[in-house]
Formats: sequence, structure tokens, C-alpha cells
Amino acid sequence: MKIAATLTLLTSAFALTLAAQGPPPGHGRGFGWGGPEMFHMGMGPKGPVTGAPYSATEVTQIQQTLADGNQISRTEQAQVYRDSQGRVRMEVTMPARPGSNGGTHTMISIFDPVAGVALHLDPQRQTAEKMTLPPRRAANGTRPPRPEGAPQMVKTDLGTQAVNGLPAKGTRMTETIPAGAFGNQEAIEVVREVWLSTDLSVPVMEKVTDPRSGTRTMQLTNIVRSEPDASLFQAPSNYKISTRSHGPGGPPPGGPDE
Repeated sequence: MKIAATLTLLTSAFALTLAAQGPPPGHGRGFGWGGPEMFHMGMGPKGPVTGAPYSATEVTQIQQTLADGNQISRTEQAQVYRDSQGRVRMEVTMPARPGSNGGTHTMISIFDPVAGVALHLDPQRQTAEKMTLPPRRAANGTRPPRPEGAPQMVKTDLGTQAVNGLPAKGTRMTETIPAGAFGNQEAIEVVREVWLSTDLSVPVMEKVTDPRSGTRTMQLTNIVRSEPDASLFQAPSNYKISTRSHGPGGPPPGGPDE
């Protein structure tokens, strides 16, 4: 994952009031429109989630088997904080690159719907980039028809059960990509299972199984349901701050709310 490019997309991701569907199965972690971070960090279908503060550790495990039988396994970890006003902070620590002399590198993203801005903090350089959140487009409650030959989706209700100490509602989405969609000789089945906390409106567990990229499992752990310190949602006073309006490429299509 290219963390710099990933964090740059945060503003647009949070500004949209898309349903929390995550990325197309098999895609990596990211802050793209409708991407998983928008949902995991507390952006519900109708906008920021308020009145449900928490902090937690998000642990993602990736397992992949190569054609020659070789196994790839790695773990990613992030700290997540959300206050009662719907402000969110995520800290992602990246390991040092192989062969480099540097250590780990931490990037921090803050989504502040109260001030209408998103912040990207670089603790190593003590810099912050501030972006104005673009207007949210109104949702009309309808979805465009699926194009002919598009993957078939089947949704299964898994009921409610306790997951990581919280009551959660489970959903399984099974996507079948037809043979010949991109040169594949046989159909490909991708399964995404999500357990959504009914109290916090964030996934406490998510598992994506894709034969093209392996299995990715996210667990929300060490959950503390209390108000985080307000200073977590601001840039430190000694940081050099630059400003960008609406993030890269300007506001997203669709116009402001009606």
C-alpha cells in the first residue's frame, strides 16, 4: 500500500454519504470513495456518526498463497479514535522498507465534520496538510442498474451475535465474477463477511476471501467506549500547516446537498 497516495484520498472519502460497502473485493486498503476506511472510521450511510465515542486498535491480517505454494502472511495495525461529535482520528504505522536504514513511519489522518476539514499529519516532519471538505451530495435512494455481464451479488443475513465484546449484525456478500470477465476461464467467487456493531455503527470484524489475492481479516480490538482527548483531533501547535481546498481534483461530482 502506498500510504501517501492512500491518505491523500481521505477528504473525498469522508465527504460522500455513500453506503458502507467497502472496496471491490480483492482491492487493497484505502481511503477511496466508498472505501473501507470511511466505514471503519465512523462514516455511516447518512454521514458522520455522533454520540457514540470510542477508541480501538484495528488489526488486519493478510494471507495469500502463491501459485508455487509459497505463503505470504503479514499484519497491519492502526489506532482509531472517534469523539461524540463524529470527529475521527486514525494513526497508521508503516514498517521500515526492506534494505532501508530508516525505522517505522507513522501517518495520522483526522476527519473533522465540525470544522469542515480533514488533516493529514506527518509526525516525522512535524507538518500538517489541511483540506476543506467538499459539500456532500444528496442521496436519491436509488442505484443505477447493473451493466450486462457485471458480477452477480448475493446478500445473506447472518443475524446478530456478540463479536469482540459488542453486539453486531452480520452480513455476507457473495460476488460471482463470470467466466471471461477479464480473461478468466472459470467463474470466480469472492466472499465478504461483515459484522457491524449495532452500538457504534462500525465493523468490529470483516473478512474478505478472494482467490486472486487471498484472505484479509480485520478485527477491531481493545475497544474503549469513552470520550477521547479533544487534543487528538487537532494539529499540534508546533506543526507547519499548509492548506488545500477540496483536496486533489476539486470537489466530487454530484453537487451540494439539496
